[in-house]
Amino acid sequence: MSGVVAEELDLRGTPCPLNFIRSKLALEKLEPGAWLQVDLDSGEPEEMVARGLREAGHRVELEPLAVGVVRLLIRNGG
Repeated sequence: MSGVVAEELDLRGTPCPLNFIRSKLALEKLEPGAWLQVDLDSGEPEEMVARGLREAGHRVELEPLAVGVVRLLIRNGG
């Protein structure tokens, strides 16, 4: 990742599809090219959010944080 994170969301414990919707809404507020950091539960939440945002044209990078927790770094595709 190159750039500064413009916004951070902690969506651990947030169910699908609410975590995807909150991520998408946060991205809509950011300038194209800006980065959003989202911490969420690994497994289905991680897969659903990452896939949905990639399909919407955003770049998604994944970092494991701890057991059961991942960080998505999302670059707004504009």
